[in-house]
Amino acid sequence: GSEMCIRDSLIPRFYDVTEGRVLVDGVDVREMTQKEVRSRLGYVPQKGVLFSGNIASNIMFGNPAGSEQEMTEAAQIAQAVEFIDTKPERYKSPISQGGANVSGGQKQRVALARTMVMKPKILLLDEPLSALDGVIKESIKSKIKEIAREFSLTTIIVTHDPEEALTLSDKVLIINDGEIAQYGTPKEIIQQPADDFVENFILNQLEICLLYTSP
Repeated sequence: GSEMCIRDSLIPRFYDVTEGRVLVDGVDVREMTQKEVRSRLGYVPQKGVLFSGNIASNIMFGNPAGSEQEMTEAAQIAQAVEFIDTKPERYKSPISQGGANVSGGQKQRVALARTMVMKPKILLLDEPLSALDGVIKESIKSKIKEIAREFSLTTIIVTHDPEEALTLSDKVLIINDGEIAQYGTPKEIIQQPADDFVENFILNQLEICLLYTSP
């Protein structure tokens, strides 16, 4: 709940903080309009939401004025081309309301493509791998890292999966009962857990305390 409050309310300025500051590119968001802040954000929800139409209209919902090239590039970034190319009508393939005629993993990839076509500066991912199977999950994990590096994106990932947190992130913020339990690199957290909560939740779940090696 705490991490969702930060992501859903404070960064987009649905609410403003009463203490401290939320900075985007070093600027307090209270000094920016909501439109300015939100134009920099790309959000992929835990369950990708699709609309009735086709694959193209769902991707380009994120940027209606975008070009076909931008659409296909976004689909490639999101690893969506693999399943799109198997469909006879490719990008014109119909999507039913809610995406009932595609799998959870396919919905997630279309939702990621929709976000990437917006060319955001900050990428917010809510449990991005929860709907994916093992092979696609590993592929998307690599792609998320690649996207962040290639496009210089600040990427904020909300997850309850310790393995995702420690393998996808440069820095991990662990929140317990609304308070920061620990903030640091994956290596720091594994080697020096701040308290019993961190140790039990992260290390015992992963069972890698003695196996983890990080460069």
